[in-house]
Amino acid sequence: MNRTLAALVVALTLPSAASATLFTYQATLDGASEVPVNASAGTGTATVIYDDVAETLHVSASFSGLSGLVTAAHIHCCVSPLPAVQTAGVATTVPTFPGFPSGVTSGSYSQLLDLTQTSSWNPSFITNHGGTPGTAEAALATALAGGTSYFNIHTNDFPGGEIRGFLTPEPSTALLVGAGIALLARRRREAA
Repeated sequence: MNRTLAALVVALTLPSAASATLFTYQATLDGASEVPVNASAGTGTATVIYDDVAETLHVSASFSGLSGLVTAAHIHCCVSPLPAVQTAGVATTVPTFPGFPSGVTSGSYSQLLDLTQTSSWNPSFITNHGGTPGTAEAALATALAGGTSYFNIHTNDFPGGEIRGFLTPEPSTALLVGAGIALLARRRREAA
């Protein structure tokens, strides 16, 4: 193998510390996805972009037609694979994302969360998932990749949640999820 080809192989196979992988997850939000199902005419979409190097989560959502006024919104994690268990505790900031529109029936939202900060998390999620923001991040990243987390908007008419949707990887992310999650888990174990 010549030197140029060898250098190219090495460059392509070594991970770059400055090169992030962005994992994009999307959800369609509706009352039919709630547990228990409700008859809300409200709808929405949510997009979550996880950056594994910057350790951030960009959260954006838009919603309309809610029957009640928004009281909270956040990501729940991690639903059991058992069919009968379709609810989970809140992973992200409680009671709601910072700056999420409140007291409205429609709106939009965009915010970047720093996952290294405890303020981006539900304290009980950190405690129940290893005790640090890093271990909480690994748990959420795994749940996002596995389709076991969901975006939920709560209202005064539906305190348990008016509309929600499971966050699933967009097609380009689906190809990267396995490799990226394995690398993240290894980094977290080495750092612990």
